[in-house]
Amino acid sequence: MRPVSVFAQGLGCEIEQVSGDLHGQWRQATRAVMVLLSLHGLPPAQIAVLLDCHPATVRRWISRFNSDGLAGLADRPRCGRPRLGGRQLTRRIAALLARPGPWTLPRIRRYLGQPQISMRTLYRRVRLVAIWRRPKLTARGDPGHDHVVAGIVARLLELPRRSLVLAEDETHLNLLPHVRASWTLRGMQPQVLTPGTNRKVTVLGAIEVTTGAWVYRLGRRGAADFVALLEQVLQAFPQAPAIVVICDNDSIHHAMPLSLPATVRNLNEGAVSAPANGAAVVWPTVFRPLPYQP
Repeated sequence: MRPVSVFAQGLGCEIEQVSGDLHGQWRQATRAVMVLLSLHGLPPAQIAVLLDCHPATVRRWISRFNSDGLAGLADRPRCGRPRLGGRQLTRRIAALLARPGPWTLPRIRRYLGQPQISMRTLYRRVRLVAIWRRPKLTARGDPGHDHVVAGIVARLLELPRRSLVLAEDETHLNLLPHVRASWTLRGMQPQVLTPGTNRKVTVLGAIEVTTGAWVYRLGRRGAADFVALLEQVLQAFPQAPAIVVICDNDSIHHAMPLSLPATVRNLNEGAVSAPANGAAVVWPTVFRPLPYQP
């Protein structure tokens, strides 16, 4: 039987760290890999593509190995003055950036104890171990996530066959665009008329988890509109033996009037985080074509 192919996977930051270490603290091992790949018949140009370097660099280290052996792969003594800041400065910067930020060059310099180097030199040292980028916003973790999901799954297993399961959530659509930077003609500054408050409308939606059928309504964030959404769901799926709506533990989700039949059930066993609620994941895709939405 043919074995299963396995490919490396990892976070982008971890891949960038490995790539940086290949040209940093593991640079001598990278040179040895160049020699091994050359012994297997790979040309310098192909080796350079694999190791993200210039073909001239590959040819230089292969030539040093041919002339001096393994000793030729080590760093040679460099002429000129020693590096400013000492040899441990880069490691201190890496240890500092591993702590929660945000980190700017002035703040890094202050936490390092005002080293006697210029800001340009500090910038070059920081670039060896870090890049400038915006942080990624992530949903807050839910410590009871596994328990809540297990409870929902247990209740879903008790449903009759051909029952419908929908995930429900709400979001706000801003009617007044947020003021933010954009490309503007030189000498002109756009003006945005601002009323007293930021007007918005609430979008309540429910998505069927197996077919992706979508039911939504525009209204206000309140129990009345939530109940109206449940009535829309009942009208959209009149033949379903049972309809289950999964939602978070918001106060409006506890409204279940007697007018709704017993076939409609509301599952809100605690706060369900965004990854567990299908509707919450859909909002970024729905509002992507709309500008100025948070």
